[in-house]
Amino acid sequence: MAGEIEDAIERAESEHFTQAPPKTLKSQINYLMRQLGSAKAVAAELGITADSVNRYRRGARKHPPRHIQNRIDAAVRSRWQPLVRKRRRHKAASSGGITVETRARFGYRAPVGATDDGRFRRLTVHLPAGYARRLFDARDQGADDQHLRDIVAQGLQEVYFKDGGRRAADLEVALNDIDYFDVSF
Repeated sequence: MAGEIEDAIERAESEHFTQAPPKTLKSQINYLMRQLGSAKAVAAELGITADSVNRYRRGARKHPPRHIQNRIDAAVRSRWQPLVRKRRRHKAASSGGITVETRARFGYRAPVGATDDGRFRRLTVHLPAGYARRLFDARDQGADDQHLRDIVAQGLQEVYFKDGGRRAADLEVALNDIDYFDVSF
């Protein structure tokens, strides 16, 4: 299952669609048929039978179970407007960066005499393009959620907590319990 960070990136990518994805079941199935080529391929993607796919396509079956409808929606959204997604990601990774908004428990490792008690903070921080590139590359390579959290934590550590190297030189930050996480770019 995808983690909070991967879901947030997916939401951010879908915010910039120039057209809305298909909404009706029949149009969604037809779109997936065009993308994947056959009812058998669509069925394999959705975890249902090819006969069910054909029934949905013909309109003989109009109301799939909720979990199947969620799979159909996710499959359509993941394939919708790939060039728009690519363009937005390229801009964020090369020049624009990403904005992270989160409410999470941050853990700290600090030198003796400083507090290392983790606590919840709500932050909205713009991370430079280098962190966006690292985040997108790790996601494309199939990194787990913990690795994505580490990249975001490093970015927040450098930009917010260390203020670009002007303070807290020995501080190490970990992103622990995420209550809320959103990304925009």
